[in-house]
Amino acid sequence: MRIPLTAALIPLPLTLGLAGPAQSDDGTVNIGVPAWPGITVKTEIASQLLAPMGYTANTQEVGIQIIYQGLDTGDLDVFLGGWLPAQEPLYTPLDESGAITTVVNNVDGAQMTLVVPDYLYEQGIQSFADLDENRDLFDGKIHSFGAGSAASQVLDKAIDSDAWGLGDWQLADTSVVAMLGAARNAIEREEPIVWVGWRPHWMNLEFDMRYLDDPKDLFGENNGESQVLTLMRTPYADGHANLVGFFKNFTFSAEEQSWMINEFGQKERAPDVVAREWLEDHPERVQAMLEGVTTRDGDPAWPAVEASL
Repeated sequence: MRIPLTAALIPLPLTLGLAGPAQSDDGTVNIGVPAWPGITVKTEIASQLLAPMGYTANTQEVGIQIIYQGLDTGDLDVFLGGWLPAQEPLYTPLDESGAITTVVNNVDGAQMTLVVPDYLYEQGIQSFADLDENRDLFDGKIHSFGAGSAASQVLDKAIDSDAWGLGDWQLADTSVVAMLGAARNAIEREEPIVWVGWRPHWMNLEFDMRYLDDPKDLFGENNGESQVLTLMRTPYADGHANLVGFFKNFTFSAEEQSWMINEFGQKERAPDVVAREWLEDHPERVQAMLEGVTTRDGDPAWPAVEASL
C-alpha cells in the first residue's frame, strides 16, 4: 500500500496511539516512525542492520506529536526524524528537561526554502530580493503545502511583516501533492512558479529547480539549512552505549535519502526491498557505520552483518 507523500515537516493527526508500553528487553529497540518515505526507509535500513547484531527493531508508525510523547514517557526509544528548526516546539521542551538525548544529525545537506525552476533562475530570479520586482510574473502567489505547516507559518510571518516586499503576496496553501503537482505542470509548460522546496526529497531528482538565496534567513540560518536529528530517550541512551555508538555512525547525505524517498514514495517499491538494495550496494558505508560497534554478545558487528548480506 502506498504511503501518501508528505513533507518531513507535516505532523500527523493525534488519532493514533502507541501499540503498548515499551518492552524492557535490552534486545528490543522501540523506534517511532511517522508516515514519511525517507524516515520509513532509513528506519528499515537500521532494522536490517540491528537484526544480525542481535537486536529486534520494534517499529511503530505514529504521528509526530505521539513520537515525542513516547520518547518522554518511555514508550519509544529512538526517532530518526527530528527535523530542526521546524520541530523546535516539540523538541525544545524535552531537550531542556533532559528527557531526550540528541545523538547526531543523520542527514548532511538538508534544507528548506523557496525554489523556482531552472529556467527562471537562469533568467535572473535567484534571490528572495528578485521576487517582488517580478510580482506580475508570479501573479503575486507563492505555493505552499498546508495552513499551519512550518513553511506556511514562516511565509505568513514574512507577508505580515512585508519582508522582501511580500506584503501584498498570497499563499496558495494546498497540500504537498497538490503543490508539487502545480510545480510539475508549470515546469512542463515552462511557466513561472515559486514554491516551498526542501531536501531530502524526490523533487530534487525529478525537477530541474534551484533554491533561492535569502540573506535574511527567513527559513532559518544559512538559507534554511536544516538538521534531521537522531533522538533517543535519555535513560535508554544511558543504558545502551553500544546502540548510541551505532546510531552516531548511522548517517546519510541528502542525495541518498532523496533516492530512498523516490524509490519508495514515487516508484512504490517496498521499503524492505529499497533498504536491502542500499545495503548491498554500499558495503563500505555499512562497514564504516559499524566501526567500534559490537553485537549484543560483544563480538565485532561488521562480520555478523557482512554474513547477513
